[in-house]
Amino acid sequence: MKRRKLAVISGGLAQPSSTRLLADRLAMAAEQALAELDVETEIDMLDLRDHARGMTNMLVTGFADERLGAAIKEVVESDGLITVTPIFNASYSGLFKIFFDVLEPGVLAGKPVVIAATAGSPRHSLALEHAVRPLFSHMRALVVPTAVFAASEDWGSGTSAEQALSERIDRAAGEFARWVAAEDRPSRLDPYEDVTSFEDLLDS
Repeated sequence: MKRRKLAVISGGLAQPSSTRLLADRLAMAAEQALAELDVETEIDMLDLRDHARGMTNMLVTGFADERLGAAIKEVVESDGLITVTPIFNASYSGLFKIFFDVLEPGVLAGKPVVIAATAGSPRHSLALEHAVRPLFSHMRALVVPTAVFAASEDWGSGTSAEQALSERIDRAAGEFARWVAAEDRPSRLDPYEDVTSFEDLLDS
């Protein structure tokens, strides 16, 4: 049986939070989807609220403390990443962005990533596509096609909204599992890898 290591990042500020709840749901779904592919899973949960001071200090000093360094190591060494952020002012939270700002360039290149978010209103759902997906595309991660958004109304037990949320979670987890389990992962085309030089443009 193959083994894979997943890192799950929750950017929730409260405890408990709907952001952490969604992160847990996605982690469970991914673990189940990978088990169906005969892959054993090790999951590391990372709550960014526990590293807020360490991340701020690292922005200023350039050095991670021991706890933050261990968390970054888990993310870098993972075979796949599940990320969940609350939406503030139509975008990811500042705490969420800071974590990815302190990572070394290139450490997420080629890594499968699930993007997910929570907010009080479904009006914020497009933040996943106009803010979160471009962030990870810039970092050259492999972002699965299905993004998962959960508004407050999606958590009602037995409702159609909750059923739709469960279906999105399972679909994203399935896509993620197939990429994580693959020996040869799909490559992401970088449009800037093969750029015509300015001199060649002048000669054409």
